[in-house]
Amino acid sequence: MQENDIVTSSPSPEQCIFDLLGQQSEITIATAESISAGAVASRLAAPAGASTYLMGGIVSYAYDVKHTILGVPRDVLDNPGAVSDECARRMAVGAQQALNATIAVSTTGIAGPTGATNRKPVGLVYIAVAGPEGTTCEEHIFAGDRTEITAASTERALQMLLEFLQQFTTKDN
Repeated sequence: MQENDIVTSSPSPEQCIFDLLGQQSEITIATAESISAGAVASRLAAPAGASTYLMGGIVSYAYDVKHTILGVPRDVLDNPGAVSDECARRMAVGAQQALNATIAVSTTGIAGPTGATNRKPVGLVYIAVAGPEGTTCEEHIFAGDRTEITAASTERALQMLLEFLQQFTTKDN
């Protein structure tokens, strides 16, 4: 690379979220994380000044935390289970309520190498975003080892949150 070469790269989703919300403190964000174990909140907190919108995060690895803190009903945890669309949606809504946030994102899945079943393979991940007008959820099957699946889950959660926020802030303008 030459001294005058310019390197361009796309800003990270967390930087885009900061650029979108940095001056709009009336919109706040929370996280509820199982498979990503706090990585989403950590990345959201990276830009200086993120405290204007990041309320906090709940790492809900254990069923008891999902139930007691996030309000996921025990019958949802039993069937369809902690790795499900319904659980992800309930986690997002629970974080939104527990942390008094405008919008919350949740992640739940199987990072492996153990924990898979015939119906739920390693790499199965559900990511939900809850806002004032409802909740959306995506199902993914990410390939790779535990670290790669967790990283892919975190990245998609941030992208999904950014997309949700872009739509949400457009409606308000």
